[in-house]
Amino acid sequence: MYVRYKQGGAKLIHDNIKAICKEKKIPVSRLESELGFPAGSIRKWNTNEPGVGKVKKVADYLKVSIERLIS
Repeated sequence: MYVRYKQGGAKLIHDNIKAICKEKKIPVSRLESELGFPAGSIRKWNTNEPGVGKVKKVADYLKVSIERLIS
């Protein structure tokens, strides 16, 4: 199962994660490191659909809903 992402001017999943990390003062690179993701992998989520398991890990780490990440 994969999470669909929006295109055409809509906020994309990486943009949402980046904004939430900024609010929480957590560098995206630290998020990736602590979750065991390769460096720069979340940045690619605007063009590649991440698996729902990875999105859930990010949501849990940031203490937000999956819906907040993908909407």
